[in-house]
Amino acid sequence: MNKKGKFLLSLMVLVAVAVVLMIKLIWVPVEIEPEYVFFYAENQTEDYPTTLGAKRFAELVEEKTEGRIRIIVQAEGEMGAEKEVIQQLQFGGIDFARVSLSQLSEFAPKVNVLQMPYLYESSEHMWKVLDGEIGDSLLADVNGIELVGLSWYDAGARNFYSREKPITCLEDMQGMRIRVQESEVMADMIESLGATALPITYLEVYSSLERGVCDGAENNWPSYEAMRHYEVAKYYSVDEHNRVPEMQICSMHTWEKLSPKDQRIIKECAVESAFYQRELWAQREDASRQKALENGVIEVVLPPEEKQRFRQEMSEIYEKYCSDYMDIIEQIIAAGEMR
Repeated sequence: MNKKGKFLLSLMVLVAVAVVLMIKLIWVPVEIEPEYVFFYAENQTEDYPTTLGAKRFAELVEEKTEGRIRIIVQAEGEMGAEKEVIQQLQFGGIDFARVSLSQLSEFAPKVNVLQMPYLYESSEHMWKVLDGEIGDSLLADVNGIELVGLSWYDAGARNFYSREKPITCLEDMQGMRIRVQESEVMADMIESLGATALPITYLEVYSSLERGVCDGAENNWPSYEAMRHYEVAKYYSVDEHNRVPEMQICSMHTWEKLSPKDQRIIKECAVESAFYQRELWAQREDASRQKALENGVIEVVLPPEEKQRFRQEMSEIYEKYCSDYMDIIEQIIAAGEMR
């Protein structure tokens, strides 16, 4: 090949390279600015099942709206305590949250029915109720307080644990000092079982058990294990006295900004994230139980007939807190009998 041919070939190569570079510059993907950026309040740690569920919800919404809606999850209580978060949601200061019914019931008393002790026969019973008409009705009930109920998250079953002896029957509760949350319902439940309720903050439970201030406490497996309460209270009695679900909610102010199509997407993503969260919770619960047992915990599972004796002591509590909603209580109980 002569010099002229080599020159033309080199020129063609340079032109080709230049064209490729120009195409790349032209087609550099540009990040689409979202139409909405919303904030989601979560008070648990980054690796907790409810936080991971919230993050899954945010991912699904961004994916299904093709980036038009972005939700930023603020975990570890960065946006305040749950009661403050609910108030902020009502005024539109926060867009989304996952909250405990123990806090939400102060604003929407009807959801108290889901907190009643010994209400469910099992986890399957609870989800049959929450995934049905009763659950949908209670999600809709918060509309009256400037909120939109989106879906139900799992928080497991709460059980008793004790220092010196296992709780195997109703008689074992007599005279015991049991730590409870700062909740009137929980305190009344303990007193109805013949024990003394001691409201103690969560962070002080370990030292209170260690020093003998209280004889026992109650919580789910993950909390019992995570806070190492098994070191000072090795008897864990499975009575499942409470299965209190948690609710994913949206501010009504935020909801009304969205088109019907986006509202439908938000709702669908919330429900999908709830099933994801429930799977994570089941895994975490099982892992926590196994870790506790490996560390010498003695597990006692109360038989159905003994749980029924505990349940029979709750009639006055049901009347005190849910006298206007006993029809719903009866429907929930009937749902368990129909399984």
